[in-house]
Amino acid sequence: MRESVTSEMLHMAWASLPTGRAQLLLPSCDAMSANRPDPWAIILAGGDGLRLRSLTQKIAGDLRPKQFCALVDGETMFDCTRRRAGLLIRPDRQVAVVTQEHREYFGPLSSDLAPGCLVVQPSNQGTLAGIVYSLMRIEHLAGDVPIAILPSDHDVIDDRAFMTYVESAVDLVRALPDRVVLLGIEAETPETEYGWVEPSRLPLPVDGPPVFPVRRFWEKPSPTLARLLLERRCLWNSFVMVGWTSAFMDCINATVPEALVTFSPLRRALGTPDEEAVASLVYANLAPLSFSARVLVRVPDRLLAVRVKDVGWSDWGHPARVMAALRRTGRQPTWLEPDGLASTA
Repeated sequence: MRESVTSEMLHMAWASLPTGRAQLLLPSCDAMSANRPDPWAIILAGGDGLRLRSLTQKIAGDLRPKQFCALVDGETMFDCTRRRAGLLIRPDRQVAVVTQEHREYFGPLSSDLAPGCLVVQPSNQGTLAGIVYSLMRIEHLAGDVPIAILPSDHDVIDDRAFMTYVESAVDLVRALPDRVVLLGIEAETPETEYGWVEPSRLPLPVDGPPVFPVRRFWEKPSPTLARLLLERRCLWNSFVMVGWTSAFMDCINATVPEALVTFSPLRRALGTPDEEAVASLVYANLAPLSFSARVLVRVPDRLLAVRVKDVGWSDWGHPARVMAALRRTGRQPTWLEPDGLASTA
């Protein structure tokens, strides 16, 4: 898709930063060339979609979560996400994390995905649990590899441009294997339902899209703060992240080490006949936790943010947001009457 960011470029770029900026330890060029495993993807599809249920129930006639609902052109949001991921990541390197309660809606994935690539949670206990289980599964299947984490409830107009940004993030973590790279969307409005990323003032001097160290996160700010963040050119947190298995695990261990302790019996049971039973026991002791709130906000020094623009991204977390995105882009799904679904706004 694009020329890769090389280790030499990053060595030169970071060396040119003003004195006093934090230093990154970059691997040698030989190490870079010897350590290029294919990237993997984790597609997050375990949520219940409660905020969008008033719309998805009208469309599908049942209680399926939004990721398994055909909101646009007969294609589910999960299918859209998987197709988008496939522009960069091989189908046999895509792991989907789902929840047992939704089996009637994700059932066909059992045969569509490569062996071991369907992670079925006993219950939905938030994004932290789903990410930890999926990271452990990929570690079991492939070891320490670059991973792109992709939520399955996002709408993207320009899939190819979006995945080019993901590819840039993969290039970055190949050179900076201890960092996690976030895709931050160039903000257009003072959104109060999105998380925000506050980047450092100066980008790293590297080729490609602007890349910034992360100063801090803001979760669902007040209207006044959201306007201030927009003025500061802060970024919407897309929750699309790229990092090595070990980098994600290090971030988790630094912030919620008890989660890894809780999951340790499941880690030992991966790939055995006992995995399902052990997973049920582990999840019975979990409280729902957000990966963003419990991990990302606590380790800004381990993160970088790529500024993303002109891809037509939106997070479809609320019916009004779906309707606005469809009208803005001129799309007319078959379920949408000319006057829209006014009762869902």
